[in-house]
Amino acid sequence: MAEKRDKLCFEKREFKGSRFRCLLVTHQPKPTVLAFLNSLVGPFATVSPDDRFMPEGFCKPDEARLGETPGFLFDEQRRIVANWWLAVPERANTPNWDIVATCKVAGRGGLLLVEAKAHASELKPIDCCGATNEDNRQQIKEAIAEASEKLGEGWHLSSEPHYQLSNRFAWAWKLASLEVPVVLIYLGFLMAEEMRDPLANHEAWERCLLTYAEGTVPRSVWNASHIRVKGTPVIPLIRSAEVNVGT
Repeated sequence: MAEKRDKLCFEKREFKGSRFRCLLVTHQPKPTVLAFLNSLVGPFATVSPDDRFMPEGFCKPDEARLGETPGFLFDEQRRIVANWWLAVPERANTPNWDIVATCKVAGRGGLLLVEAKAHASELKPIDCCGATNEDNRQQIKEAIAEASEKLGEGWHLSSEPHYQLSNRFAWAWKLASLEVPVVLIYLGFLMAEEMRDPLANHEAWERCLLTYAEGTVPRSVWNASHIRVKGTPVIPLIRSAEVNVGT
């Protein structure tokens, strides 16, 4: 009898754009993955061989959800963030992250959180919370509003529009409030020629992102370590990389 094997199923969209490149880069030998992650976080943080990351390439393609996925936060921290985000957790999820890794920030255990894009139209001009449960929708709105208020002057995080951008910074703030340092990276994958409007170079990606984030996230916070939440850093970085088959 043939050995029974688990089957991995991918959708066509997972073989292009940012999702494909996140799987491609994390499918490499671990030293190569660590070198890539360190190229993103330096000089603000370091990722070592003892650190964990997700996804782990095409064989372990699952993305981390910090409210559910073990290994990145303590059990109590996962409970706190899930309850902060969701009023009714049944059949609902906390946000997926394109890449998550544990890391060290100034000697402290922290998290590297990556939001990846491969073309300009992934930054949607109208982006609203898609929660179908009204109680969850309201709680997410309140969670984002709380983060925006606590971050202070110049911040205008919102559940609509700019929902994804807002929830990324809201989660970074919440984790820092739990004394977890965060390096939040907006990663532009360059020269994704299969996409309609690929990012040509780092300058084009940075210009695109800063224009998109204007009025929601203060321009001055990018690529710096100015944000402190009860003394714990949130470090938002704009990074780019060319990750293509055969390069």
